[in-house]
Amino acid sequence: MRIDILTIFPGMFDGPFSHSIIKRAKEKKLAEIHLHDIRDHATGKHRRVDDYPFGGGAGMVMMIEPIERCIASLQAKKNHDEIIYMSPDGDLLDQPMANKLSTCENIIILCGHYKGIDERIREHIVTREVSVGDYVLSGGELPAAILTDAVVRLIPGVLGDETSALTDSFQDRLLSPPVYTRPADYKGWKVPDILLSGHDRKIAEWRHEQSVLRTKRKRPGLLSDER
Repeated sequence: MRIDILTIFPGMFDGPFSHSIIKRAKEKKLAEIHLHDIRDHATGKHRRVDDYPFGGGAGMVMMIEPIERCIASLQAKKNHDEIIYMSPDGDLLDQPMANKLSTCENIIILCGHYKGIDERIREHIVTREVSVGDYVLSGGELPAAILTDAVVRLIPGVLGDETSALTDSFQDRLLSPPVYTRPADYKGWKVPDILLSGHDRKIAEWRHEQSVLRTKRKRPGLLSDER
């Protein structure tokens, strides 16, 4: 998979993409992540990417030209399955969406800033808008990093245990069951006996039961047919 991220602050991705799962995916050549500075496609001495909104009002708007040029330069080289704009207006990122996006070959993720981007980019170029929650951040970089992590970890071969992602929270609309490790008894706090039994079928049944109970208690909406 190749992910092209368009931003005016490429340095914000140095930390998230230099460690852990994403770093491993890049080293294994299972995922390519390329950062593109939108300012490189701006004109003028100051490489300006924002301007005042037509009709007045507070704030600045990211201009259409540098964004369109940046996207066009990428589209000239390959086809993209999705051109995603990170926006609080978008569809809420969930596990089914991450699962679906992990099957794509080429994705563009556009990070907005200021009061947003020129609406014509959303109308004519963007194919999907994604939100990470009902709140506003300073820009789309952190949401883009979240989306990238959620998707890349699902690519076959990225995780050490191929079954690990299948047992994560929100797969099958259930939260993950409780997990424990050594020691089995710490200050009198004991691991459930079933997990020490060695009986795989009964352990699997216990874990499923705990997932259902935890979901009912903490996130009952996940079990609703309305989602």
